[in-house]
Amino acid sequence: MAQATPPSRAPGSRYTDENPWAASGTVFAAVLMLVEGVLGILKGIVGIANDDVYARVGDYTFKFDVTAWGWIHLVLGIVLVVVGAGILKGADWARATGVVLVALDIILNFLWLPYTPLWGLISIAIGVFIIWALCTAKGSRSPVS
Repeated sequence: MAQATPPSRAPGSRYTDENPWAASGTVFAAVLMLVEGVLGILKGIVGIANDDVYARVGDYTFKFDVTAWGWIHLVLGIVLVVVGAGILKGADWARATGVVLVALDIILNFLWLPYTPLWGLISIAIGVFIIWALCTAKGSRSPVS
């Protein structure tokens, strides 16, 4: 009697020899992208609606008006939510787009450090994990299915 080959090991499978930590990490990265996007939306709304919430920064090279930072975070947050949902659905375009957008988010959080230093560092660390997870998982099948 022949044994059935597990789907992940079937010939021609995109998930042959995939690291289970990376596959689980992809789902977690997508969820973190959704959370990071929602938090970016909230940061953006606060910056746009009431720019007195964030501390004023003295002489800072990358100084923008807090309202401008609010719009930047709002737009990037919306796009991160869309791409995170795309990764959860297994969209082919979402993984590469996610890496690029999260790299941009890391850069923006670095520039945003004088306004919210602790949360900026946490967001940078989350972004590094997301990029690792998206770059190490093989295949483009939906990580949730």
